[in-house]
Amino acid sequence: MKITYITAGAGGMYCGSCIRDNALAAGLAGRGQDVTLLPLYTPTRTDEENVSQHRLFFSGISVYLEQYVSLFRKTPWLIDRLWESPWLMRAVSGLVQTQPEQLGALTVSMLEGTHGHQRKEVDKLVHWLRNQPRPDVLDISNSMLIAIAGPLKEALGCPIACTLQGENVFIEGLLEPYRSRARELIRSHLSQVDAFVAVSDYYAGHMSRYLGIPGAKMHVVPLGVSVDRFTPVPTPESAPFTIGFLGKIIPEKGLHLLCKAYRDLRERGALEGCRVEVAGYLGPEYTSYWQSIEREVKTWGLADEIHYRGELDLDEKVVFLQALDLYVVPATYDDPKGIALLEAMACGVPVLAPRRGTYTELLERTGGGVLVEPENLAALEETLQRLAGDRARLVELGQCGADGVRAHYSTGEMTTRALDVYERLTR
Repeated sequence: MKITYITAGAGGMYCGSCIRDNALAAGLAGRGQDVTLLPLYTPTRTDEENVSQHRLFFSGISVYLEQYVSLFRKTPWLIDRLWESPWLMRAVSGLVQTQPEQLGALTVSMLEGTHGHQRKEVDKLVHWLRNQPRPDVLDISNSMLIAIAGPLKEALGCPIACTLQGENVFIEGLLEPYRSRARELIRSHLSQVDAFVAVSDYYAGHMSRYLGIPGAKMHVVPLGVSVDRFTPVPTPESAPFTIGFLGKIIPEKGLHLLCKAYRDLRERGALEGCRVEVAGYLGPEYTSYWQSIEREVKTWGLADEIHYRGELDLDEKVVFLQALDLYVVPATYDDPKGIALLEAMACGVPVLAPRRGTYTELLERTGGGVLVEPENLAALEETLQRLAGDRARLVELGQCGADGVRAHYSTGEMTTRALDVYERLTR
């Protein structure tokens, strides 16, 4: 089967969706499928071998120029290549704006498709794909790109799938009137898509209601992680009890709640000899958030116990997770993915998370952790203290998590489920 998968880069940061799309493309290719992974906006950044094409469409520079300078909507394609090269986009990817409150007008224009300011970019993509072998199925990585579904279906005559993996968070971050207009435009394109693919049962139900997607069009292909790479290792008994947080450093992930809970427990004499290890991407727009946590940590006298390790590559991430006794993510929003939880559990690390979003589904299906009431600091503290004092329970949870991920959330399982959807479409 020939599969064309269109993914969206996220500037200079590791992106969970990019990592997931890349892993799926690699898994499909490993099953003998002919897969083309096409990046849009910026080159994708993944922590495994990147299998995407070097050719970049909807270059972030072109999209921006066409939005705000009408001259660039008419420049010849050959001239556009001067600022569309992947090396140039990699050089400036750290400057690409990804905050939804700054991107309302641009988002709406993209969702207007051939009626928006980026019509030329749609034409370039269609022209290139028409000159390639026709795919049996084409998958678009999120509904923010749904405006290209109609032109691609008309040009290629193949079934179109659209993956759903967290775009509601971006849409809700848009300012009005752009937020309402974006949802309206997405709904207007639903009929052009033959199947929607959600990354969890929770997200399938949420997006069916949020966008009005018919249930018959909705499928679930769960996230998958490399269980050959993320493996459990024994923890030396002499090592201090280590609580870990791995994720994008943003308020919604609840890192500040974890630090406050740890401070309260230390003030009560609990968690003696413990430490908190933090890692993940810190964008310039959230530097002040982390700095405020750092200042509080120093004020509390806990600078020697709470450490930020920065952004990690794949090998560093595996070592980081394997050294943890407990992974904690007290998120304050309904996370539609939670890939870091799967990576932690695959390493045999139990998880403590709020009962919300996909977290509930992940922990109940694997048995690899404990759920607490969302944004309840007292419940977080009580559960944290109880688990830290019960090594046998932690070992039991860790084993359940590792087994559960291998049964339900491996890249192999993800690939199998995706192939099932694609084969149904081609039939």
